[in-house]
Amino acid sequence: MLFRSLGEVSRPGAFPLLPNMTVLQALSSAGGFTQFAREKNIYVLRTEDGKQVKHPFNYKDVVSGKNSDQNIVLKAGDTIVVP
Repeated sequence: MLFRSLGEVSRPGAFPLLPNMTVLQALSSAGGFTQFAREKNIYVLRTEDGKQVKHPFNYKDVVSGKNSDQNIVLKAGDTIVVP
């Protein structure tokens, strides 16, 4: 099972999905951000019921303790986009 990380991360690509892996843990697996990353505009793309759904993720809020509900557990096939 894999997830993908695209955009302004140090190591974009496909990575193994570990059990109960969250967005924050996945971003760490991808080596963190480049200097151009828009950390407030990250999102997770997930296919649900045949439709692509966009789940927002504001890194600055999550690490400061706000909006921790955005730090969702990833599912196989999810793609994290860091604009």
